[in-house]
Amino acid sequence: MDKCGLHLTKIMNFNVKIENQDIIKNVSFDIHCKELTMIIGKNGAGKSTLLKALLNEIPHTGNVEFYDIRDKKKQKIKIGYVPQYVNIERNMPTTVYDMFASYISNKPVWAYKDKKLYEEIRQALKVFGAEDLIDKRAGNLSGGELQRVLLSIATTPIPNLLILDEPISGVDRNGTKNFYEILNKLKEQNDISILLVSHDLDLVKKYADKVILLDKEVKKQGKVDEVFNSEEYKNIFGQD
Repeated sequence: MDKCGLHLTKIMNFNVKIENQDIIKNVSFDIHCKELTMIIGKNGAGKSTLLKALLNEIPHTGNVEFYDIRDKKKQKIKIGYVPQYVNIERNMPTTVYDMFASYISNKPVWAYKDKKLYEEIRQALKVFGAEDLIDKRAGNLSGGELQRVLLSIATTPIPNLLILDEPISGVDRNGTKNFYEILNKLKEQNDISILLVSHDLDLVKKYADKVILLDKEVKKQGKVDEVFNSEEYKNIFGQD
């Protein structure tokens, strides 16, 4: 796989403590653009905690640094995020347009539809094959449809780092395949790094460019074969 070679995100010395107990400890790794890095680990390993720390949602120590390698300069990073769950009331009249516009516009979207904004949103949804959902009620979306809408929002504008927390929960096999095809196109066509937490080891083996094995700290990182054939992996998950 050819990497763009221009952008690098450094996750540096992340720590989270709760009541003096280490939840994650000295977590560090690098992510290159056009790379899908997938985090694996048992329940309680600190995977979701790490993502919350990266998003500054919980107290932590550590830094995220983003470099344009071409200019050898550190820049402010733009992060997009797709959560594992989104609570949307099924009887709410909010449409996909309303939801999308509320994220990217300061205008009162409930007052009227801005034609220019409407077309911008439709084009953003089209990237993920979701343009026909723009007028649909958000509460009536299927799992796969909601996932595509959330990806559209998280990548408008294109971030440097896209963070995904168990993003295919409740999505069927066809939806899962479509999702990873979308991610591949996204990283091929843009200078973007993707960090994804997954519990499905088969999907990790199939789609990851790089794997981080987490058990409160980084136990092993590298290419798929390097991690899955390691003693650290066998100690945590046992023999296949």
